[in-house]
Amino acid sequence: MIRLAKVGDRESVLALARQFAVSFKVEDGAFELSWNELIVRPDACLFVAEESNRIAAYLLGFRHPTFYANGPVGWVEEVMVEETRRWQGLGSELMRQFEIWAEDGGCRLVALATRRASGFYQALGYEESATYFRKLL
Repeated sequence: MIRLAKVGDRESVLALARQFAVSFKVEDGAFELSWNELIVRPDACLFVAEESNRIAAYLLGFRHPTFYANGPVGWVEEVMVEETRRWQGLGSELMRQFEIWAEDGGCRLVALATRRASGFYQALGYEESATYFRKLL
């Protein structure tokens, strides 16, 4: 079942976020601050995939205004599916639910950056559009 995250999902999402992060170590204090903000922000979307009272996956995304798209854009920041549950439809369903959330919010498109899952997103109809740059601060 895909649903919006609840406060009680914190520990399960934290465990998955630790598996997701490869460039950074997820720190408890920083996660807590972000969790408390993201769980209530109307422009943030945190979906979880729950199976047998256990969180097996999550998606964190946002909706923000833009000039270039003539309206808001949905941005997928993180998608994490527990390794033993991959390729069973959870990631696809999380993305489908996010697309509905974004469209309901007036978004003109959904975008994301990935280095490890391009085949997954292409199978969902996404196309490569830009190169991703970053600068650590």
